[in-house]
Amino acid sequence: RKSKINRMKIYTKTGDKGTSSLYNGDRRDKDDEIFEALGTTDELTSNIGLAMEFLEDTDWGYDLIERLVKIQSLLQDVGSNIATPREQSNETRLARTVFDINGDNVKELENWIDEFDAQLPQLTQFILPSGGKASATLHVSRSVCRRAERRVQPLVRDHLCDASVGVFLNRLSDFLFNAARWAAQSQGVPERIYKKL
Repeated sequence: RKSKINRMKIYTKTGDKGTSSLYNGDRRDKDDEIFEALGTTDELTSNIGLAMEFLEDTDWGYDLIERLVKIQSLLQDVGSNIATPREQSNETRLARTVFDINGDNVKELENWIDEFDAQLPQLTQFILPSGGKASATLHVSRSVCRRAERRVQPLVRDHLCDASVGVFLNRLSDFLFNAARWAAQSQGVPERIYKKL
């Protein structure tokens, strides 16, 4: 006899009155600062996914795609940390959602940043988001990442999420900047330079 697998429903109706539940069971208004941070990290990973689709159309983007897939998974872990307020959750949930306590993920981002840096021409002028579809979408991802970092900082100050989340997002925006520049170079599309009008 086959066991019946219950499908998870997409809609639950529990949020119809304008609240939603965190990982620790706490219900909050949907415009709460925690949900603002969660929504922005979700927007970030969606934009990274779009950039990856543009990279799929190239013969040089495979390694970058692999890195971006890992980053998307790490952003899920970031979301788990944000959704588990550190001073308001039990030890079991805190242990399950701790993020990058040793800084290993940040160190890996720094290594990737340095690797791209070694291949890119030195910046002597401000560049404008450009350089082809993959590059421009990575620049969009970078700017959304900066907003995610701004949304997270109040949570870090109030000890609602780990400080490592803010550090990771800060370094991730730097990685996305270099990834965008590298994508433009790899595609052979010039980056537009800022000119004062």
